Amino acid sequence: MEYRELGRTGVKVSPLCFGTDNFADPTPEPECVEMLNRALDAGINLLDTGDIYADGEGERIIGRALKENGRRHSVLISTKIDHVPGLNLDTGSPGTNANDHGHSRLNIIRGCEQTLKRLQTDYIDLYQMHRPSPEIPIDETLGALDDLVQQGKVRYIGCSTHPAWMVMEALYISELKGYARYVSEQPPYNLLDRRIENELIPVCQKWGLGIISWAPMAQAVLAGRYNDPDEYPEESRAALRGGYYADRVTERGITVARKFGELANQIELTPAQFAVLWCKDQPGITAPLVGPRTLKQLEQLIPLLDIELPLELRAMCDQLVPPGSAVADFHNTANWMKMKV
Repeated sequence: MEYRELGRTGVKVSPLCFGTDNFADPTPEPECVEMLNRALDAGINLLDTGDIYADGEGERIIGRALKENGRRHSVLISTKIDHVPGLNLDTGSPGTNANDHGHSRLNIIRGCEQTLKRLQTDYIDLYQMHRPSPEIPIDETLGALDDLVQQGKVRYIGCSTHPAWMVMEALYISELKGYARYVSEQPPYNLLDRRIENELIPVCQKWGLGIISWAPMAQAVLAGRYNDPDEYPEESRAALRGGYYADRVTERGITVARKFGELANQIELTPAQFAVLWCKDQPGITAPLVGPRTLKQLEQLIPLLDIELPLELRAMCDQLVPPGSAVADFHNTANWMKMKV
């Protein structure tokens, strides 16, 4: 496996990021711990979580697991503070107070302290803003993050699901005021939704930001799990969570997925493996985020650490969904995205 640099930090990360959105919801803790240890054994050193995942239980499971295995300093923890109402900072339960969400100085600093407690650590490797807070001036957000960096509670900062212009605005303010700058962006990216290729990827390549992309399998559509946009497999996110998860399953996406599966057969990979491999080896991508629900699913993904995407298959994928276009909407949790698919 060849490790990659996270932006211009000099920090080396694995070409796959282990995502934990399924921790505690629905995966039980013993299997979560088993998966985490297996990922570390395979050389994956980048771990993604967020304060809103399972109402903070995802962070707690990670904290307990790393304390038990003694490998905290072998892994880079990337976590996020959510823009939407998250956790009540007094009780740790789902938040209802007016200031329990958003990227204000008040919420960022309190949220960081709570995350540190749940993770049972004294520092966060990468602290990301989970969706924009457009009503809060970016200098307010960056000033608070810079304080956390200066205090040693946060090593690096980044953002998730931000448009290119917001990333550039943040870089400008950091340069203007001498604040710590974003080192990464975490957008949705897969063969069914390639819109970040138009502006975001070029911006990150130009200004040295890593890209840790989410949904490389297009919520298992590219894995071939869906045959009908109105019928969802049991235990799928569309079935369990509905809402915008269900809206991402489209007839056009399913049609592309069928042809995509035929290409996967040519290199003797499963469609799920091929989807992650395609994303991993796209220009500008540092590491796609994989969030297995079971240890078996994780085992199927680990071999991709040492496999490269053949160039001729990349060209064939471009024929299925042209660069910069989309046949499904994975930006449907981003209020700033006006284009609908």
